[in-house]
Amino acid sequence: MGGGFQYLDLIFFGIVAVFVILRLRSVLGKRTGNERRRDPFASAPAKDQPVAARAPNAPMPDIAAKPAIGGPIVGAPATGVARIRAADPNFDEGHFIAGARAAFEMIVGAYAAGNAGALRPLLSDEVFANFNRAIEERQKNGHTLSTTLVGIRSAEIIEADLQNRNAVVTVKIVSDQINVTRDSEGKVVEGDPAAVTTVTDIWTFSRNTRARDPNWALVATRSPN
Repeated sequence: MGGGFQYLDLIFFGIVAVFVILRLRSVLGKRTGNERRRDPFASAPAKDQPVAARAPNAPMPDIAAKPAIGGPIVGAPATGVARIRAADPNFDEGHFIAGARAAFEMIVGAYAAGNAGALRPLLSDEVFANFNRAIEERQKNGHTLSTTLVGIRSAEIIEADLQNRNAVVTVKIVSDQINVTRDSEGKVVEGDPAAVTTVTDIWTFSRNTRARDPNWALVATRSPN
């Protein structure tokens, strides 16, 4: 009898897992191979932009936040959100923020783990190239990065605009993290495993509102001025 209950439990948790995966796909999108850019957040990011230096407590590379769709983001967030919603009635701020938080957790984790395969569906081409270059450099030096995302304090839309047919949304994410870089012998070369640091990231996501694919991609990252 106990084995029967365990079997039913496995079926139940399997159903729950499938539901969670489907929800993440609806929030974050998934690459189909047909779209030019990928998933919940895409557009062509600016080319030939330098990677800015980043504080040791925030080891992810910065990508200049210049959406290569037609100039800098303009207008107050509310005005931009209204323009996006006019082009895409399905756009919902709450749903988007939930997706941005989920994407942030996955990207931070995948970057720390050096998992380029997990990063690829979530990033635009240039952002992926920069992140992957940083991962390869870390591996070349024999270093490993351990990141513990203690929690996300806040996530809010600070910029939004519709540029031609592309929705561009910038989110300010404040999180508590523990970041530690170790060498090949396991010795700490950067960071403190006992120190929780508050990190502020500004990430820009974009997608083509005319495309059937609902996916967005992370197109730029930067630190506060």
